[in-house]
This record gives sequence, C-alpha cells and structure tokens, in this order.
Amino acid sequence: MGTSHTSKKRKKGGIQGGTIASGISITLVLVLLGLVVLFGLTAMQLSRNVRENLTVTLLLDDDLDSLQTDGFKNMLSQQPYVSRLTLITKEQALREEIQVMGNDPSEFLGGENPYTASIELNLESEYANTDSLVNITRELKKRWEVSDVIYQRDLVERLNSNLQKATIVLIVLAALLLIISIVLINNTVRLNVYARRFQIHTMRLVGASWSFIEWPFLRHSLAIGITSATIADLLLAGGVWYAIKQDPAIADVVTQTTIIIMLATVIAFGLLLTSVCTTMSVAHFLRMREDEMYK
Repeated sequence: MGTSHTSKKRKKGGIQGGTIASGISITLVLVLLGLVVLFGLTAMQLSRNVRENLTVTLLLDDDLDSLQTDGFKNMLSQQPYVSRLTLITKEQALREEIQVMGNDPSEFLGGENPYTASIELNLESEYANTDSLVNITRELKKRWEVSDVIYQRDLVERLNSNLQKATIVLIVLAALLLIISIVLINNTVRLNVYARRFQIHTMRLVGASWSFIEWPFLRHSLAIGITSATIADLLLAGGVWYAIKQDPAIADVVTQTTIIIMLATVIAFGLLLTSVCTTMSVAHFLRMREDEMYK
C-alpha cells in the first residue's frame, strides 16, 4: 500500500510539474508573440505619424485678398487628403524671418514685404506617397490662387522606400515567429498529453467517445492557456507602462488602441493555439496502437 501511495504521489507530482513547465513555456511564447504584435502596430503608427508630418507648401498669388484667402483655405480643409493646414500671411512670414535673421529685409526694399502668403498642408497618411502627391500637386497648380507648390520629393521617395522595406521585414519576422510559436506550443501540449497516453488508451478500451476523452484534456489546456495568456499580458502591460514612464513620448506611437489589440491578441492566441494543439494531440494518441505507446 505504501508503494502504491508513493507511486500515485510521484505521478501527481510529475503531472503538476509538467503543467507548470507547460505554463511557463506557453507564457514565454505568448510574450514573444505579443512583442511582435506590439512592434508591428507601433511601426504602423510611427509610419502614419511620419507621413502626416510631411509638409506641402502652397505659395499663394499676391493678388489674393483676405476674403479670397479664407475661402480657398476653407475649400482645402474639406479635401479628403488634408489632415491639417496652417495659413502663413505675408506679415507673419516677415516677422518669422526677422526673428531668425535678426534684421528686416523690407528695409532694403523701401518698406516692401518681399514674402508671399502661403498655406502649409499636412496630408493624410494614405496620400503621403509619390503618386498621390504628383496628382495632388498637379490639381493644386491649376488653381489661380496658387502660384507654386513645394514639397521635398526626394525625401518622400526615400521615406516610402524605407517604410516598404521595414514593412516587409516585419511581416517576414512576424510570420517566422508565429510559426515558431505554433511549433513550441504544439510540442509543449503534445508532451503533456503524451504523459497521459495510457489514460487515453484505457478510456478508449472501455468505450468512451472521442469527445468524452478529449474534453478533460481540452479543459486542462484551456485553463493553462488562459492563465499563461493572463500572465503574459501582465508582463507586457507592465513593460509598456515602465517604458512610457521612462519616456512619455513613447505614448505617441504606443497608443491605447495598440495596447488593447496586443493584449486581446495574446488572449485569443493563448486559447486558440492551446485548444487546437490539444485537439490534434489527443486525436493523434487516440489513433495510436497499443504497441506504439511504449516507443
């Protein structure tokens, strides 16, 4: 009786040890997956911010009066490609130049203001690319209110090229890490089910249905999955909170929406991957012959 009790105790301890090891492994994998989601969403937000900070300057015709300028400004603000705009009057441009240069250039021109009024446009991120800018510039130059349109075309081309390369790298990295995550979680769950293969075989011999055999393992895996995902979310949220506390500017790209999506993705994958891997592993051992269980 003592030997039987000791054997049961060892078996129980082994199962508990396997459960803890599985939980730790799945937690680490989910943290890794959460970081990939975080980096991907942050890169998208950063790309959007950079694009929307690109400035297109419209030099206005000297004959425009204040009423016409306001009308043109209102028309521009309603365009789908405009994120925000700023009107810089001739007087404001002169004042800014005096502050920068330290002298008044109008003094050398008999009091005449050499500057022209302008409007600085910041575009919506989806329009801040070379093709869209060419079309937008062409249309704006047709307006009689506009004397010229200026933007840094080389900068836009380099920016879009670099963003495309970064996007490709992130997609490839995310795909590789997702595959690694699936393999690691599948192996972890399979080892856990493997430790109970004889229990599965016994239940099959007494005529239990597949769903009846599968449910305890699925319930156990879902419990591990939700626990691991919760711990992973706490670690990720704590890391983000600490990073923002050290540098508040991070909050500009790591938004509340980004954090919510990251946390929800970790929970979803924690439940989905553990349940799918458990179902596949149990099915594998249900199909296994008795002699194969000893290999």
